[in-house]
Amino acid sequence: MDTVAVGAQRIAYRAAGTGPPLVFLHGAYEDSRIWERQLEDLSDEFTVVAWDSPGCGQSDDLVEGAGTLGEILASFLTTLGLAGRTRRPHVLGLSFGSVVALDLWKEHPEIPATLILASAYAGWAGSLSPEEVERRYRQVSAELEKPPSEIIPVWLPTLLTERATEPMKAQVANLFEDFRPSGMRALLAASGRTDYSTVLPTITVPTLLLYGAADVRSPVTVAEDMHRRIPGSELVILPDVGHLSFVEAPEAFDASVRRWLQAHSQT
Repeated sequence: MDTVAVGAQRIAYRAAGTGPPLVFLHGAYEDSRIWERQLEDLSDEFTVVAWDSPGCGQSDDLVEGAGTLGEILASFLTTLGLAGRTRRPHVLGLSFGSVVALDLWKEHPEIPATLILASAYAGWAGSLSPEEVERRYRQVSAELEKPPSEIIPVWLPTLLTERATEPMKAQVANLFEDFRPSGMRALLAASGRTDYSTVLPTITVPTLLLYGAADVRSPVTVAEDMHRRIPGSELVILPDVGHLSFVEAPEAFDASVRRWLQAHSQT
């Protein structure tokens, strides 16, 4: 892994390949390792970069006063030379990472060339009922006081379907084993009750929405609402897979991403 100083904090990331830049933003309790297959598959044609969000993986915890996650991401991309006057990256955000991508658009709409929002929300408060937002907030708050061995059996059935193989389950469980309560607590406080529903109609870059048909965390009803709200967006539903569709169906997920990038990358 590589690291870069962004303000007062160190951000870790993985990078591979050459070509138009594609940035991956992982979900909660995860880090850049979740994108191992995508870095391998897509680096033949693109510069693929996956960060460890502040508070996750090998990155420092979120520093108070450092700005929003979107602002931190903007500084990260600029520092690495992935964003600037003549370069704009494609930004792919998964679940919690989709909220970071939306915040990037809100704060720095000049940066992303396109958005790919996978298993996405307009923030929990922008896509879910107030009761469900508070239930999830309380659940995660309580989990941060528990060991991973008690959290993993609760989360896995909501992330993967019964069709997931044991290696797939092990990949996700291994990431959960390494989460940092202090880092997750800061991320929950920063993004757990955010509402980006008013941001969606302002998006003017091409936007791909990728969802699993069997997702129970961000179900198809959420996908359809996001699709209605984002002008000109394209919605792709991958059959028979759940929240982590790219883990259960990497070939179909990566093919959808590649097709999108080929259609929207500068030649």
